Amino acid sequence: METKVQVEPKERLQSLDTLRGFDMFWIIGGGAFITALSKATDWGWLAPIAHQMHHTSWSGFQFEDLIFPLFMFISGVAIPFAITSKLEKGIEKKVLYKKVFIRMILLILLGFVYNGALRDGFSNMRYPSVLSQIGIAYFFAALIIINTTEIKTRIFWLVGILAGIAAIQFLVPVPGFGAGAFTPDGSINAWLDQHILPGKLIYKTYDPEGVLCIVSATSVTLMGTFAGFIFRNKKINPNKKTVYLLIIGAAIVAAALLLSPVYPIIKKIWTVPFNMLTAGIGFLLIATFYYIIDVRKWDGWIFFFKVIGMNSITIYIGGRIIDFWHASGFLLGWLANPAGNFGDVIITVGVITLEWFFLYYLYKNKIFLRV
Repeated sequence: METKVQVEPKERLQSLDTLRGFDMFWIIGGGAFITALSKATDWGWLAPIAHQMHHTSWSGFQFEDLIFPLFMFISGVAIPFAITSKLEKGIEKKVLYKKVFIRMILLILLGFVYNGALRDGFSNMRYPSVLSQIGIAYFFAALIIINTTEIKTRIFWLVGILAGIAAIQFLVPVPGFGAGAFTPDGSINAWLDQHILPGKLIYKTYDPEGVLCIVSATSVTLMGTFAGFIFRNKKINPNKKTVYLLIIGAAIVAAALLLSPVYPIIKKIWTVPFNMLTAGIGFLLIATFYYIIDVRKWDGWIFFFKVIGMNSITIYIGGRIIDFWHASGFLLGWLANPAGNFGDVIITVGVITLEWFFLYYLYKNKIFLRV
């Protein structure tokens, strides 16, 4: 982990930081704001949007299910800029191996911290985490990119991962349930988590960041690298890049939906159609943000999200350590308490404001947590 003062790279994609910030916004309070506003107003049109701010109970898909895999997709988009560019400059592979390995270890350790290791110790701790899954998936996706040069080889690896996950989830029998069970108790994911993972699982029988989920989610990060290579290809003009990304995204989404009747979309065990659907949406979103921000230069609105996106890991960890909700209540309780149903809206706006100004202070002083 490296905390340093640095100048923002000239070739940095503004759309990538903005999309990352947009994604993180929903984690740090955007979803809570929509939910609170819906409860306070009883606006009929807002209720279905607020419903999207919650995960599906098992199978299916809602907006909230997109947030984590979208972050992983975005981390994949950055790999060609962070890794391939260094290979082109002659940096040895062993240097990059060390770099991505250390990154993985640091994210695993930060995941332990996020899960309360410093507070409660390691006894019966939950070991899997969002951060560890990001780190491990990035590591393996980066290894593939470091050691391959042709797109067909990278596609082979991607198809191999997806096909391997599908084969395991469909064909490997689970004692008492048989093969191909897509339930919280009977999935192969649950059996592996129960027999391999130390400590406790977040749910009784499985963990959504468990053993097979990590391997499966690597495909989402790897799919993000294809978008990154399109962005770095100087032979393709910006408008064509947008079109290519939109076509790829639409095709992947369509394929996922075609598979879903026989292979369900389940975020909690990262089924192949779920990976494809979220990565496809990732292509569509990055294409849209890229066209609006980097091609058309309609960027007057991006600063709010860019500040969040430049320190996404910082606010994710910071929100776990610093009680912004308590601080907001302390500062704004005099407004929120007499406001009735709108009290939660006021407190949530306060939380987002405090978090943003915390990040703005870091941004203004060019302090970025690079992991």
